[in-house]
Amino acid sequence: MYSLLLAIIYMAFISLGLPDSLLGSAWPVMQGELGVSLSYAGIVSMIVTVGTIVSSLLSDRLTRKLGTGLVTAISVASTAIALFGFSVSNSFALLCVLAIPYGLGAGAVDAALNNYVALHYSSKQMSWLHAFWGVGISISPYIMSYCLSNKLGWRMGYRSVSIIQIALTAALFLSLPLWGKSGTSNDDTKVVANPLTLKQSVRIKGVPYVLLAFFGFCAFESTAGLWASSYMVEFRGVDAETAAWFASLFYLGETFGRFLMGFVADKLGDKRMIRIGIWTMMAGVLMILLPLSINAVALFGLVVAGFGAAPVSPCIIHSTPTNFGKENSQSLVGIQMASAYCGSALMPPLFGLIAESISISLYPVYLAMLTILMLVMSEMLNRVIAQRK
Repeated sequence: MYSLLLAIIYMAFISLGLPDSLLGSAWPVMQGELGVSLSYAGIVSMIVTVGTIVSSLLSDRLTRKLGTGLVTAISVASTAIALFGFSVSNSFALLCVLAIPYGLGAGAVDAALNNYVALHYSSKQMSWLHAFWGVGISISPYIMSYCLSNKLGWRMGYRSVSIIQIALTAALFLSLPLWGKSGTSNDDTKVVANPLTLKQSVRIKGVPYVLLAFFGFCAFESTAGLWASSYMVEFRGVDAETAAWFASLFYLGETFGRFLMGFVADKLGDKRMIRIGIWTMMAGVLMILLPLSINAVALFGLVVAGFGAAPVSPCIIHSTPTNFGKENSQSLVGIQMASAYCGSALMPPLFGLIAESISISLYPVYLAMLTILMLVMSEMLNRVIAQRK
């Protein structure tokens, strides 16, 4: 039963990642067909992310009322319906409307499952959990690229992923008997009985630092994935079909890194893994920044940046019960997810405006600034935790 439930959780994280890279892969084609400007991708992305912020902040109450299993199944069903709607949409306005359930479906399940694994599993298993999210986010650009290169269109790309989501939804509903009444295989009501308010949370010493670090990480991850294809098309002259493959390289590096780092995460510890990851991200960004005429170095830079990003998010989440107490972890994980999604909501569209008004060549410079934010905040958090001990 224990292993089967873990497999279900991994499967849920595949479904969580599947939709996340579709927009960036398809946007160079969608933009022209819908008759909107380059920066409008950031608007859709922002609406999706606002939905995830709202559901993340509500995740503690939803999970205690409905249970993690039902919250997960309903959330995946919501994204499946929204993705199918994308596949039949003929207007940018309708995309914006469908982006609402698309976003609401992600936040609650993300926070609930992350906290469950942080409480009950090791750093290794947390790393592998996020690797399965990477499996989902890595698969979808290949699906979109296949549909574009075979003249099936971006709508078929969205429809194909929606069908996968529908199948995953059915499997999750069938798995509901495996989940306990509290939403886990064990009763964790003592851990989540007293949720913290946002005001109470930010007063805990060190919490503002972890929120800003997570803000920077998710901003980096979302910006890197969303604008990689457009950067390659607009600045480096790559055709749209090939560029759709480029966007997947960051997520492939991240996914491979999480599988690999799972073997060393318990030995090295969360703090050291986060530090190694951020410095590796910076190295990848510098490779993208190099003014070389060949694209191979920039391509490899995306892989290196993704590889560096691999341990950062899972290790931040996994260390939450240790840093701030098990009794606070469910509330704080939800608030951390909300902060992370704020990074996703605000920073990619901001770069879209910069790209349109100045130059998309600033893509690696923008990523470097976000990496510096992560590094400074994580080191300040480490100092606070060390002083507390």
